[in-house]
Amino acid sequence: MTAESDVTTCFRHPKVESHVRCTRCDRYICPNCMREAAVGHQCVECVKEGTRSVRQARTAFGGRISAVPLVTYALVGLNVLAYLVELARPSVVDRFGMLGAGLLGPHGGHYLWQYPYDPVLRPEGLAGGQWERLLTGSFLHMPPDEGLGMVHLVMNMVSLWSIGRVVETQLGRARCLALYLLSALGGSVLVLLVAPDDLTIGASGAIFGLGAAYWVMGRRLGYDMRAVNQYMTGLLVWLVVSAFMTSWEAHLGGLLTGALVTLAYAYAPRDRRRTLIQAGACAALVVVLLVLTWVKVSGFTGAMA
Repeated sequence: MTAESDVTTCFRHPKVESHVRCTRCDRYICPNCMREAAVGHQCVECVKEGTRSVRQARTAFGGRISAVPLVTYALVGLNVLAYLVELARPSVVDRFGMLGAGLLGPHGGHYLWQYPYDPVLRPEGLAGGQWERLLTGSFLHMPPDEGLGMVHLVMNMVSLWSIGRVVETQLGRARCLALYLLSALGGSVLVLLVAPDDLTIGASGAIFGLGAAYWVMGRRLGYDMRAVNQYMTGLLVWLVVSAFMTSWEAHLGGLLTGALVTLAYAYAPRDRRRTLIQAGACAALVVVLLVLTWVKVSGFTGAMA
């Protein structure tokens, strides 16, 4: 007869008799704690520890590999949501569209910037301290009764859907989001520098940044550049054609900014410094763009004189 002290039990469930040991820690485990291993079974704790010690796969640019382009889906959703808000409250466009400097009248009228201005008027746009317009304008699109109307939104979202998923798959979520927002910021800054009186809206600047990223990635990864160059040619043709209907400044600014960001991603050294260098390059670009913005805005009131 076997003594009670000779009965072996699961280390996680002391009341459950068990006769199988974990092949990693050699402790007894019950059927509920068993996990299939290459040889034998392992306990839950050892499986978790092994998962933590496995190095996670990365893309060629250092991003985490993910099967679902969540950032692209979220950006499309935010743009569509912003458009629904526009339909409900059209004044959102005037308040959050990208505008360098303008004057707002007491009855809601909008006037071109001049300084000094009549005391009954007040500054709006970046000149009025509304710096959030640098990004919010990139999530707004033309109302149904103006310009391209809803086609503006549809064209941009189709482009974002198609190119965004490709870029996000290669860069990873965090790098793709940073690229998108920086491209939007770069487009807004060029609008500010060249056409500060124009109210501009649309995600095109950020999408042009994604297009530039696609080209840089293709060069870096050795894609068949014929298809990539065809896409890029179409993007540049649209840049010229759209100058008569939309803001070419936002398009060009986004294109150049997206190229710079992706060059930093693509050619950072592939070692432990890579993420730090990529983040540092993005931060430096943000500083440059904000300094340019501050200099231009200060010039509206002669503060830089």
